[in-house]
Amino acid sequence: MTLIHMNILMAFSMSLMGLLMYRSHLMSALLCLEGMMLSLFVLAALTILSSHFTLANMMPIILLVFAACEAAIGLALLVMVSNTYGTDYVQNLNLLQC
Repeated sequence: MTLIHMNILMAFSMSLMGLLMYRSHLMSALLCLEGMMLSLFVLAALTILSSHFTLANMMPIILLVFAACEAAIGLALLVMVSNTYGTDYVQNLNLLQC
């Protein structure tokens, strides 16, 4: 395993640890998810470039499209929650209330 792959895997694991530790605020959880998606994108792109598998060249682009959709939905939820409750603190949300 090369140094680049180890750095990318370490970035993914740090984002995952950040998501597990700082999940009290919605904004920090969204940032950690974006870090995970970015490291997965770079890892997929490097893997496909090194393996010379031409049929899978679209996979990193598809992953990037899903990451953009996830970011848009997450930001829309963040705006809705902050307008409704006044904060992005996840512990104050009552998800069972209509």
